[in-house]
Amino acid sequence: MKPSNEGRNMGDATSTIVQNLLILGGTTGATALCARLAELQIPGTISFAGRVQRPVRQPLPRRVGGFGGVDGLATYLRDHRITHMVDATHPFAAQMSRHAVAACAQAGVPLIALTRPAWMPAPGDQWTRVPDIAGAVAALARPPARVMLAVGRMHLAEFAPNPQHDYLLRLVDPPEVPPPFPRHHIIVDRGPFTIAGDRALMQAHGIEMVVSKNAGGAGAVAKITAARELGLPVIMIDRPALPARTEVYDVEAVLEWLGDREAPQF
Repeated sequence: MKPSNEGRNMGDATSTIVQNLLILGGTTGATALCARLAELQIPGTISFAGRVQRPVRQPLPRRVGGFGGVDGLATYLRDHRITHMVDATHPFAAQMSRHAVAACAQAGVPLIALTRPAWMPAPGDQWTRVPDIAGAVAALARPPARVMLAVGRMHLAEFAPNPQHDYLLRLVDPPEVPPPFPRHHIIVDRGPFTIAGDRALMQAHGIEMVVSKNAGGAGAVAKITAARELGLPVIMIDRPALPARTEVYDVEAVLEWLGDREAPQF
């Protein structure tokens, strides 16, 4: 049975405070959650870090920018009478996720993370797992190759020590400064992508290796499956470690969690 807003968020005998959510967004999961909250008329605000120039339009009010660290976020939660927080940021937005855990503990606001299960190697995969971006940079200290570098524009400068490669860069927004590589090709596009499309893209550019964050989920896995089908090695960057928190993988699980959590008293 689908959760409803009756007896849960509109102030009946079990709850005298209307729910007011803060969603830390920037993912397809956050967009799907906002659509369901709007459908159920559950009030909330979605917050973006401001790193993407053209964020997906949302049916809820939005804010853009940082909060000023843990204390600033805790103050925001209190000042705006936020009753629940949903961290639906990218799995590699580690600092924001750590701040969310600490700020919710400080403000007494229940927190849940809407995330994605990490990818696991399948038969045919040729993964080299590295712990972080620095590990990926070190793994590319090898003879020149045609590399699909799928790490986002914020990390491109960190790969400057390896200018010998010919890089394929697929980015949501154009880079603010030219990439530090003498040979590169930029494609500005937004997923989700298809396996057939990514396989054709890799073949067209003669890709010999893929570098990817372990973002998990279905929206970005096409390049990993395409690499497997083409027999290409993948340098897979592990997710950063995060504090203990409640995690779910789908929107309906968030709604069920909301139904089980009382709103804090302000």
